[in-house]
Amino acid sequence: MCGVCGCSHKVEDSQHAGHTHAGHAPHDLMRIEKDILAKNDRYAQENRNRLNEAGVFALNLVSSPGSGKTTLLVKTIEALKSRMPLSVIEGDQETSIDAELIRATGVPSIQINTGRGCHLDAHMVGHALEELPLERNSILFVENVGNLVCPAGFDLGEAQKIAILSVTEGDNKPLKYPDVFAAASTMVLSKTDLLPHVYFDVDRCIGHARSINPDIAVLQVSARTGYGMDGWIDWLISSAEREARAR
Repeated sequence: MCGVCGCSHKVEDSQHAGHTHAGHAPHDLMRIEKDILAKNDRYAQENRNRLNEAGVFALNLVSSPGSGKTTLLVKTIEALKSRMPLSVIEGDQETSIDAELIRATGVPSIQINTGRGCHLDAHMVGHALEELPLERNSILFVENVGNLVCPAGFDLGEAQKIAILSVTEGDNKPLKYPDVFAAASTMVLSKTDLLPHVYFDVDRCIGHARSINPDIAVLQVSARTGYGMDGWIDWLISSAEREARAR
């Protein structure tokens, strides 16, 4: 089990899929983990440079499984695709189910299957970028593997991480998985149409998130009813414009 991300991955590959650290002393594990993250950070910087030069605003969407991430992404694409170029990188352990849903919207999408790996890494994303049309003043959505632990420590070269948390998951998730909320610029509370049917205190959840990351922005949405979607779309457009001005 890897102390960096909680998954198993081959040391030889440095980035993903199935190794154990049996036989390694604690200081060896720390060195291996630092080497993995350092190598990932180098790839991430290459991705960031490439995206900035191409004029692409990249977002890393992180959440647990079942948060409604793909549904939110499909609705977002439907609302935005007539206003600016979009592309998607889909991360899953297996299948191309989500990528096929994205492609049905007419937006370019690349599927990355990580096998036993529990997160995308910058090297994988770099290969996907080679196959995507990177249009100026576009948004690239990277839908990470559903996990609130592993993706937190792996920079992909994105402009911002977005943590998506559904109201069906419990309002204490920011306290239980602090690293991902510390790394995120924005928390999107999804499935808000279910609030009357679940025990979830929105104010308490926001308070927990801001106790970890005082600057985190919060948006509340329901992809099913459309509640909050205009605010989310406005946030995406204004964030992309700010990023373009800063380049």
